[in-house]
Amino acid sequence: MYDASDLRKGLKILIDGQPYIVVQSDFVKPGKGAAFTRTKMKNLLTGGVIERNIRSGEKVELADVEENEMTFLYKEAENFVFMDKKSYEQVSVTKDVVEDNWRFLKDNLDVQVTFYNGRAIAVTPPNFVSLKVTHSEPGVRGDTSSGATKPATLETGATINVPLFINVGESLRIDTRTGQYIERTRD
Repeated sequence: MYDASDLRKGLKILIDGQPYIVVQSDFVKPGKGAAFTRTKMKNLLTGGVIERNIRSGEKVELADVEENEMTFLYKEAENFVFMDKKSYEQVSVTKDVVEDNWRFLKDNLDVQVTFYNGRAIAVTPPNFVSLKVTHSEPGVRGDTSSGATKPATLETGATINVPLFINVGESLRIDTRTGQYIERTRD
């Protein structure tokens, strides 16, 4: 159990039987009345964000949330199979949990899998991944003055916008948080 004054960004707590992560926390001591902590929290199951004031002295229960570093092995129908790096146990995670992160999952990529009561609820890839371009139309010479982009298909099947000079077979560094091209890389 945590006191309201102990709440800080990144803490995972239970509110109304649902796991939340504290996104923002501000301790407020008004001139009149009792002190409280103003929080903004994100539901780990639904992704919804709530704002709530928690009075000083009020206790908050810690959520049974565990984050494991796992390796992506392969895709099986609509599920994704991950292996725990410590126990070598394999876990199958549904596409609903992986969400749009499937676009950056290539074999043997290390990711963070979040579990709540033994059930996978989120998959977080590293902030940056290196992926090869498998298909892209050739750029038109002289069409680069405006920072133009073209669609490119990556080895995972995802399509992103890249500069016109990118060719098939090149490795690109992609920001997984935004899904945007960062730079070319060497393997």
